[in-house]
Parts: sequence; structure tokens; C-alpha cells
Amino acid sequence: MKTNAPTSGTAGVTSDPWANSRGTPEPDGSDGSVGSQVWSAGHEQVVFCHDAPSGLHAIIAIHSTALGPALGGTRFHPYPTAAAALADVLALSEAMAYKNALAGLDHGGGKAVILGDPRTAKTEAVLRAYGRFVDSLGGRYITACDVGTYVRDMDVVARESRFVTGRSEADGGAGDSSVLTAFGVFQGLRAGAAVRWGSAELAGRVVGISGVGKVGRNLVPLLVEDGASVVVTDVDPAAVDAVRERFPQVRAVADTDALLAERLDAWCPCALGGAVTPAVAASIDAGVICGGANNQLATPEVADVLAARDVLYCPDFCVNAGGVIQVADEVHGFSFERARLRTAGIFDTTLSVLEDASRDGVTPVTAARRRAERRMTEIGGLGRIHRPVANS
Repeated sequence: MKTNAPTSGTAGVTSDPWANSRGTPEPDGSDGSVGSQVWSAGHEQVVFCHDAPSGLHAIIAIHSTALGPALGGTRFHPYPTAAAALADVLALSEAMAYKNALAGLDHGGGKAVILGDPRTAKTEAVLRAYGRFVDSLGGRYITACDVGTYVRDMDVVARESRFVTGRSEADGGAGDSSVLTAFGVFQGLRAGAAVRWGSAELAGRVVGISGVGKVGRNLVPLLVEDGASVVVTDVDPAAVDAVRERFPQVRAVADTDALLAERLDAWCPCALGGAVTPAVAASIDAGVICGGANNQLATPEVADVLAARDVLYCPDFCVNAGGVIQVADEVHGFSFERARLRTAGIFDTTLSVLEDASRDGVTPVTAARRRAERRMTEIGGLGRIHRPVANS
């Protein structure tokens, strides 16, 4: 196995990804090298993982450990290039730093991606090889499930590392974290409704969900129980069928374009990131956007477009923290009720973020980032106070 520094061309960015023609990467990322991309994004550490016999190609990114060990899931996805995988893991790990800080967790932000189609490339050997790389970081990064990985996969990874959460209950873990992720999104949506319409109740509101695989599937019953009319779409027809079998009153449409053509009060993007494109932001009629997907805004400018059109965006890294709250609780000995109670606090956090945005005349994204950064600075800075190490 090889760790850390990639060989020539590993990231698919330049022929020599660590240096430009002048021999040193530009810290602003302008030269396109891997090093400059990492440093310009503010990451502490990025590890390129390769094990030829198993076929593992993975990247682990640690954005910050200011608040504690980096915590974030492992995404298994068929990226078109290594450069695309690097860009995704850098963005996802940064979002985790803000998510964990905003959720009040004593964890920094990290994320990992495994390159490949999980339907064909996910093997015991790949997962266990990956687990060894996680373990080699000595606890600086704690992993969990994400898109393309499941509880049963974390059980396999955990055979090689103790720095794994999101494991099955049978394996000493907390089980599926998408249940609390959905609960957190629901609480965030209620807060958005309170600001938008003066009431947190969703009865009579039409809510569209893009993606009903994990989080979206668990969000549906919460909305139905609250009296909302739900419309769903997913690229996997089986996922839609499973929802409609349980809730026949839920309507389904062909795709997200068709969903956004509906008269929606709220839209919940719960699939992959980048769903809120400039075109969507310029045309969407829904009053609130609040979903479970990470990095929903395709570009930073989208937040300004939504604000200018008076579309209330509940920041994804604020509302979808239920899952990471669960796995963080697992680190210390899991209690579902304790984790659920903490996840319920997403309502108050989202409400505070939206109130900050209104008061300060900024977008909700800016308001949320400011809150997270303030906590990173105030709590992360406590390391300045020396504590003597006890004699062993």
C-alpha cells in the first residue's frame, strides 16, 4: 500500500500535480496543482490512498481539527476523473467543518471519497484496505456512511480501524444515521416555514423531495404526519415505488425538472450536491429550500440570487446535521434519545441563523458560516491554555 504523496499524474490535474513550472505551488490555487488547490481551500491534510491488489483508489481530506478529530462520511462514487473526486472531497470536508461546528460538536471537518461504482467495485478487500488507511491517521479522521456506503460497509471498514462510526447495532454501533438526518431536515424546514409563513406547521403545504433513497425516504413520513402534501422524484424507480407503496397519497413525477414545475411551497433536495443551479435559483417558485443533500448550491453566487428573489434557503450544513450528531454520539456510547434531542435543536439553530441573516442583511449561508467560524475561533482557541499531561 502507498499513502499520502501521489505519484506523477495521480490527481489528473497536471503532469506533476505537486508543482508548477516555477517549481512551487501557488497558495491561491491559480496554478491548478494539487498542492495549491489543497492549501487555497484551507485544508490541513489530504491523503491519497492506493492499493493495487484490491483496486482501491481513495482520497481522505481533513479540513480542520480545531474543535477535535475530523468527522465525516465516506462517499463511494464513480467520479469521471480523479480531479473531480478531489474537488468533491475538498468541498465536502470543508462543509463538514462548518456543519460540525454549527451543530455544537467537538469535531472538526473531514470527508473521504472512494472512486468507483459501488455496485461493481465495492468489495471486502477494497473496504478493508480503505480501513487501514483510515487507521493510519491515528484518529485524526473518524469516518461514517455517506452516499454509496451503508452500515454494513462500515462494519467491514471497522475490522481494520477503530475510528469508524455508523456501524450496525449488532457490531456495537448506532445503525442507520439517515433517520436522524431526515429528522433534522424536518426541523430545519419547520424553522424555515416559521420565518416564511409565520407558522412552523406544514399542514396544507406542498413539499417536493428530490431523492428518496436514504434521507428523502425517511423525510416523507415526517411530512405526511404533519399534514403536508408530498411530491417525490428519484433516478431509481424502485426507490419511488417503495415510498408510494407505504404512502399511496404521495405523488411521483419523472425528474427534478418536472418536480420544480409543480406548484411547490418548499423543495427538499436530498440527492447529490449542486442541485440548486443558477438556472434553478432564477426560476424556482417555492418559498423555501431545505434539503438533506450536501453542498446544494452549485456556485456561491446562487445564495445571492435566491435572496434577491426572496426564496428562503436553509443552509444544508445547518439542517442536515442529524446524521453527524448521531455518529458523534456513537463515539461516546450511543443513546438514540440523546442524539434525537440534540437533533431537535436544529430547529432553534436554523431559526437563529435565519434571524441573523435578516438582522444583518446577509444571506443565510453567510450568517451560518459566521456562527460556525465564531465557534471554531472561540472554542478551537482554547488550546492556548496549557494542560499538564498526567504521568503514565
